[in-house]
Amino acid sequence: MNTIEIIKKKRDGGNLTRREIEFMVSNFTSGLIPDYQFSAFLMAAFIRGLDKSETSYLTESMLNSGIIIDLSAIEGAKIDKHSTGGVGDKTSLILTPVVAAAGVKVPMISGRGLGHTGGTLDKLESIPGFHTGLNLSKYKSILKKCGAVMIGQTKEIAPADKLIYALRDVTATVESIPFITASIMSKKLAEGIEGLVLDVKTGSGAFMKKQSDAVELALSLGNTAKAFDKKVIAFITDMNQPLGNYIGNWLEVYESILVLNNKVKNDLYELSVTLAGAMIYLGGKSKNIREGKKIAEELISNGKAFEKFIEITKLQGGDVSFLLKPEKYPASKYRKEIRSGKSGYIKTIDAYKIGMTSVMLGAGRLKKEDKIDPKAGIIFYPKIGMKIKKGDLIAEIFTDNKDVIDTASDSIKNSVGISREKTNPPKLIKKKIEF
Repeated sequence: MNTIEIIKKKRDGGNLTRREIEFMVSNFTSGLIPDYQFSAFLMAAFIRGLDKSETSYLTESMLNSGIIIDLSAIEGAKIDKHSTGGVGDKTSLILTPVVAAAGVKVPMISGRGLGHTGGTLDKLESIPGFHTGLNLSKYKSILKKCGAVMIGQTKEIAPADKLIYALRDVTATVESIPFITASIMSKKLAEGIEGLVLDVKTGSGAFMKKQSDAVELALSLGNTAKAFDKKVIAFITDMNQPLGNYIGNWLEVYESILVLNNKVKNDLYELSVTLAGAMIYLGGKSKNIREGKKIAEELISNGKAFEKFIEITKLQGGDVSFLLKPEKYPASKYRKEIRSGKSGYIKTIDAYKIGMTSVMLGAGRLKKEDKIDPKAGIIFYPKIGMKIKKGDLIAEIFTDNKDVIDTASDSIKNSVGISREKTNPPKLIKKKIEF
């Protein structure tokens, strides 16, 4: 094997073998291939593309760079969900306890927020004491005990992914569907799952702005999962407006509490029970997705899903008193209401701009090292298609940083397009793909 020959082969449009890709990844991970050569390899693969087989080989090489968790000693189907991220997307906090309450094991390994998208770990850690940095022994113990666990990526899982992503980030090779696929799937497959439900977002607040790109990514992720004999269902879902009404870490936990207590039935509820229904179906606890969805709805209405959320939180060190009495959570120093300057129908919402405004308020990070304020964020009321009058409340913002209030207020006002003509709301679930 020769590094330069492999780079040349891909540069010239050739298809790489499993052994060639394994050689590149393993030698880069162990430090035998320098950054500048692997950067050349990434750029060649970025420009020429990787086919289905090459994408599977890359995923496999990254997966095998670390350990694959063995959950065979824990009875029952292990099913997870992956979302490509968006604004106000807190479905993991809702569907995890729902699916676990249905008797399907959920071994969830999640990430942190970066840029306009929030991260499940940051949301969970806004619950005082909630510990996401568990070792694998504790991870298995909690999963066995209550049927669900939510932690961050450990050093043992797909270490090649972290090294490769750091290089992609500085070589303009991030936006590659095969690379995105290998990054996501190497971590998900390491969990020891049998099935996966994919939520691929499209729209102004998604990484995939065009639906055709979202479908392409969903097919790539699904086909790779199938190559490893995993059951998989993908949904293409709307991210042209925030999901739910709350954006920011504790605010999103609060909205999840409302949904789990059957007090809110909005777009967040609808998407959460649909994804949960698909997971329940893949876990063998229902005959189809529709029946799985009904089970999910029942587990919310009878209180068992919220009980499970309390149990998970307690086992992971969280102070459940804040879930039972969320009104006792500390408040931000500053709160401001933003009202509409005119009447009409909500035509457009720039979800990306709203996500970046929440970062400005302190709810997110632009660099991995940035600290976040769990209290900060936005309650955003309108939805596309709604009628609005001049003076109606559009949003409330919460922050400890007085200096950003005016800029954040202007940003939210500018993110909403109001028209005289009636506008139809976007379809929440645009497409379902079964593999």
